[in-house]
Amino acid sequence: MVHGVGRQLDTAETLLAEVEPALRGGVELALRRDPTLGRLMDGDIVCAGYGDLYRQPGTRGEPYYRAEDVEPGFEAVLLETWWREAARLDPRIAGPDTGPDIGWPDGTGPGPAARGAVGRIASRPLAVDRVRRALHALTRTRFFGAVSDRLLISDLKQVRRYFTEPKLREAVRARVEELIRPETRVVVGHSLGSVVAYEALCALRPERTPLTLITLGSPLGLAGLVFDRLQPPPQQGGLGLWPAPVKHWTNLADSGDVVALVRELAPRFGPEVVDLPVDNGSEMHSMRAYLTAVETGTAIATGLAW
Repeated sequence: MVHGVGRQLDTAETLLAEVEPALRGGVELALRRDPTLGRLMDGDIVCAGYGDLYRQPGTRGEPYYRAEDVEPGFEAVLLETWWREAARLDPRIAGPDTGPDIGWPDGTGPGPAARGAVGRIASRPLAVDRVRRALHALTRTRFFGAVSDRLLISDLKQVRRYFTEPKLREAVRARVEELIRPETRVVVGHSLGSVVAYEALCALRPERTPLTLITLGSPLGLAGLVFDRLQPPPQQGGLGLWPAPVKHWTNLADSGDVVALVRELAPRFGPEVVDLPVDNGSEMHSMRAYLTAVETGTAIATGLAW
């Protein structure tokens, strides 16, 4: 099991204590429907913990991030992407296009790009105001629950750092790769963890024992920010590379999960991907909610049976 962002205070052991009951519960629900599916034995579940790689040495926790700390470029664009999707799904949320026509200082927003150093300085307060509007919309809605501005900004930075800091990316993937052994049958990735799992599987030798990949609330299909930054990159024609050791791939997404903005991955990675909807209630992006879903349990138990 590969987790997503926001777990920098966890270890593999603390994650396992949270993940194992949920994952086993989902599999048990699947077995109630079909007793012929594969079963989990003691010790079958392991978690690839990498949150400590994001933890800053010598600090008690995350810095107290404010709107001013959201960097133009990747972080600002990802924040606005989530904001726009949340507004699309819930008409009560004021979206990016309902306020002043303001762009980011680097010209990535819908408004006009600032020109020159003076323009960048002058436009910075306007861009920060736009960040505040986005944070207000996202942290006070059902999509992100009671997450604070500080934590949401921290999550943005973790995603950005994974894609822009090669040494960190390599270290994160290594935590996953070291746990994929010859007897491993199923790899599950949630949120950013689905990206890590995908890239780790692409790096494995194709002749190893076939695996099942299960992605939950995955941003893998998000063009520009994620899909086009994958390693290995998409092939000519725009199709993502299929991980050679993977025999079956099931992707599950809640219709209200703004992180899994592109909810069907088959158009990105090929028709072999089985895209399934799942209903997580009010916890659209929750790892626990995804794991306890019978659809997830069925995908895992089916992978264990092959």
